[in-house]
Amino acid sequence: MPGVRLVQRVSSTRLFARTAPHLIPALDRAVHRLTRGKVLLSAQMLPGVVLTARGARSGLERRTPLACMPEAGVPGSGSASGADGAGEAGWILVGSNFGRSDHPAWTANLLARPDAVINWKGEDIPVTARLLTGEERDAVWRTVLAFWPPYATYQARVEREIRLFRIVRRAVPADSGEGGGRSD
Repeated sequence: MPGVRLVQRVSSTRLFARTAPHLIPALDRAVHRLTRGKVLLSAQMLPGVVLTARGARSGLERRTPLACMPEAGVPGSGSASGADGAGEAGWILVGSNFGRSDHPAWTANLLARPDAVINWKGEDIPVTARLLTGEERDAVWRTVLAFWPPYATYQARVEREIRLFRIVRRAVPADSGEGGGRSD
């Protein structure tokens, strides 16, 4: 699609890397809140989630809109069907930080506290995150690049290795009050 290629070219520019981190998450949060979790603006081009993770140091909940790559049939996910019945068993989160030099804060939060909640298509889903390393990371990275080629530009811009996380559903006791409902 021509529109997708244009967005990929624009998202690979340094200007985008400087401005997008300030604009896109703020717009996503506002629209997501106003639509009660039904719409993420950035998800019009790439699938997206809103990650709610506890701060690595503060322990406070942090909500971060993120692009993601849905996966089907991920081993250890405990489920073969996703929130919308389309077969998602897990998601890949890419810590690209729009090609900026530092790892995004949400990646440190998941390293410190891997249990989190995502909002996927209006449903809150308890998840556990795992940092991918070695050959597993390399294989997923190739898939991520096929999914969204601008990530290669981001990686070429930075000295750090972009972190990849696989997040999968986790079982939560019914009385915990965590996940499973609509976002508001």
